[in-house]
Amino acid sequence: MGRDGSGVKKASESSIQISFTYRGVECRERVRLKPTPANLKRAEQWRATVLLAIEQGTFVYSQSFPNSPNAARFAEYKGEVQTAGDYLEAWLKRQEKHLKVSTYDGYRKIVNYHLIPEFGRIRLADLKRTTVRDWLDKLDCTNKRLANIQSVLRKALDDAVEDELIAANPLYGWTYRKQEGPKEEDDIDPFTPDEQRAIVDVLPDQAANLVRFAFWSGLRTSELVALDWSDVDWRRGVVVVRRAMTQTAEAAEDTKTRSSRREVKILPPALTALEAQKAFTFLAGKEVFQDPRHGERWVGDSPIRIVWTRALKKAKVRYRKPYQTRHTYASMMLSAGEHPMWVARQMGHSNVQTTTRSYGRWMPLADPEAGGKAVEKFAEPMLRFPADSSQDSTVNSGK
Repeated sequence: MGRDGSGVKKASESSIQISFTYRGVECRERVRLKPTPANLKRAEQWRATVLLAIEQGTFVYSQSFPNSPNAARFAEYKGEVQTAGDYLEAWLKRQEKHLKVSTYDGYRKIVNYHLIPEFGRIRLADLKRTTVRDWLDKLDCTNKRLANIQSVLRKALDDAVEDELIAANPLYGWTYRKQEGPKEEDDIDPFTPDEQRAIVDVLPDQAANLVRFAFWSGLRTSELVALDWSDVDWRRGVVVVRRAMTQTAEAAEDTKTRSSRREVKILPPALTALEAQKAFTFLAGKEVFQDPRHGERWVGDSPIRIVWTRALKKAKVRYRKPYQTRHTYASMMLSAGEHPMWVARQMGHSNVQTTTRSYGRWMPLADPEAGGKAVEKFAEPMLRFPADSSQDSTVNSGK
């Protein structure tokens, strides 16, 4: 307490000490102000504000004195003094042992390249929805990318609540989206039969088998890479998809989603590709498709894309990503009138709505024979004219 009872006094030539009692503890904090009469008066006013907040129960030590050791001592939640950067670094490290390698790599990029650079210096408890919203609004990316960023941050903040670091998750029940125009047609841009043939014709044997199988199975690139001969059920005519292998993973992992674990019917063109590939890898009993340059399993989509790009250039086919082989499969199946539910199961979609939403424009608008079976089975009695109705018609026509 200052000599004059004001609770404010000169501490040094460049600071002023403020004294007050909080939760029964005598607290002394230094403020970096030169102890001039005007600054001492300002410090008294600041102390009065602190005392009023204490009396009203709204005082938060870390907000008034963030660099004080007492801030951690009196913090109701550790997030009041811990920075978002420190928390996110520790949180990300804990996630590594619980996530697939590819999923963890996605988390790592979002945390290290987006969240920490933007929010790292902010105290965890000070991270508000409006702060996140204003930042997201400035990002030049798709809503899908925005959703991925928010998903990681929301998960981290959920865990912070569980750990009693913050009182509530500011992103709970909220997702930021931008207004987007219609997607470009190139998002789904299947290859024509002539383009497929031209691409396969210029590829080396093993790469040609891979691409032909991709066109006629709809497997994702990561699923093609992880495919082993033990996954091929020749008797039942299906390929069992149960693993995927991405660029960042050293070994095959679980598929993208639970619904991605599936059995895919081996259609004749896909069977032709497998039969041709037998000559290269079947006796080894391991992977189905190999990088022909090394005689080993493909290590993700990057080397495949190199071979793919060269092939499209040589075949004089307009470039699209290798993933378009999957879109080509779906569009061919639906254009031919295959049942959307069957196509959804073949693709590993969680529901048929995903299939129809993505590929609806390739579904036939109408079958000329549609409804005929129902009419034949149920409508025959409704097609007979009642006797009295027929007579009325005759009488009326005579008039």
